[in-house]
Amino acid sequence: MARYSKAFKESSAQEMMPPNAQSIAQISRDTGVSAQTLYHWKNQYKREGKVVPADPSNPENWSAQDKLAVVIESASLNEQALSEYCRLKGLYVEQIERWKAR
Repeated sequence: MARYSKAFKESSAQEMMPPNAQSIAQISRDTGVSAQTLYHWKNQYKREGKVVPADPSNPENWSAQDKLAVVIESASLNEQALSEYCRLKGLYVEQIERWKAR
């Protein structure tokens, strides 16, 4: 059984959270850690009271802090770069525009 450092586990868990919001399958492919192990870590962080999104695939359920992070990250991007950013994050330009208006 492989041993992972606390920092590695936390880094992997951060990838599950907005604004990254990567799927567990994607993180598993990127890190080589089994999806089962990643689900275990996610559940462990939930039990410890750490923030792990219930549904990272739905950006409308993200916290205001996470939405603000996306607005700040995307503020200086031109139209083409913003479109690419949105594709990578699973967002729509219109969502970011709505979040900016709030």
